[in-house]
Amino acid sequence: MTGRDWTMLKDKRPRWRQSLPLVGATICTLFLLAVFWWCVWTASAGIDSLMDIYVPPAGSGLMAAEDESKMGRLEHAQCESDRLLYLADPLMEGEDVAELQRGLKCLNLYGGAISGRFDRLTMAAVQGLQRQKGLSHDGVVGPMTWQALANDFPVPVIEGAQPVPDGEREIVIDVSRRLLTIHIEGKEYQKFPVAVGMAKTPSPIGEFRIAHKSMNWGGGFGSRWLGLNVPWGIYGIHGTNKPWSIGTMASGGCIRMFNRHVEQVFRIIPEGTIVRMVGRSPGGVARQLEQGSSGQDVVALQFALREQGCDCGLADGRYGEQTAEAVKQLQKAYGLMADGIGWPDVYLLLGVRQ
Repeated sequence: MTGRDWTMLKDKRPRWRQSLPLVGATICTLFLLAVFWWCVWTASAGIDSLMDIYVPPAGSGLMAAEDESKMGRLEHAQCESDRLLYLADPLMEGEDVAELQRGLKCLNLYGGAISGRFDRLTMAAVQGLQRQKGLSHDGVVGPMTWQALANDFPVPVIEGAQPVPDGEREIVIDVSRRLLTIHIEGKEYQKFPVAVGMAKTPSPIGEFRIAHKSMNWGGGFGSRWLGLNVPWGIYGIHGTNKPWSIGTMASGGCIRMFNRHVEQVFRIIPEGTIVRMVGRSPGGVARQLEQGSSGQDVVALQFALREQGCDCGLADGRYGEQTAEAVKQLQKAYGLMADGIGWPDVYLLLGVRQ
């Protein structure tokens, strides 16, 4: 059969059969479009349902940059994420293994050294805990094992709690004393023990705000999360499944609390509350700073400017317009070119040059 004969034969097919390929292609296209838009809608709905982004009221001045509405969001935090721990070759190592060994030792289940290495002795201690708690004694440490380890630790009762008065709230966290204090209308209301960042992952120093609140994420984040608007990382005040660490330098920079305590704080502290992190030096400044800069060194500059009587607002690690104006004020006072940029001569005058 020639090509011409085949063409004539096709043309004799019923019209509905001739249109089948076009109909099939149209249906496939519509189906793919429907799947695409369903995925987009599901993703956006999932984000909204997981946690509401806190957007400050217009003119509040809490967060200047548009993307700062996402600061302090729990899903971006890394410091308290729990990996699965088990006996492997080579042996698993890390601070999380050392944390596990400390908890097991507190319950007299582990008699070895705090080595940070998940060896056979550590696995045997984990299996002993799992047997006690009626869990599968496979020696693998996941969420249920962490929680079983945490459940036996007593939570200290906080004395002197009075009915919560009306008034402006503020939190002060002293990282050197591992102590969180709530102030209401300038008066001390309640104190709580906390865990802070390790030496290699220190908690930030400065004046920040509660940017976001979330509930019941569990695991290393415990039952409540209050995210801080620190501009150089994701930090927050949260609960923990490692209560034996409270009172120590143990976290990746976040502030850990007993779950029962963080639930009390969560109830009475609204978004936008100032959190003052104190207790150690913010360090010095080694680089040029200007509008748009951020970091712990900006906090050091802001504290020093304030001591010189130059108003830069909160020492929040953001080199914004108000900080630039404070630098200009200092420069004018000493006869320097008032460009609002942090240069070495400014650092020398303030005593913050590294």
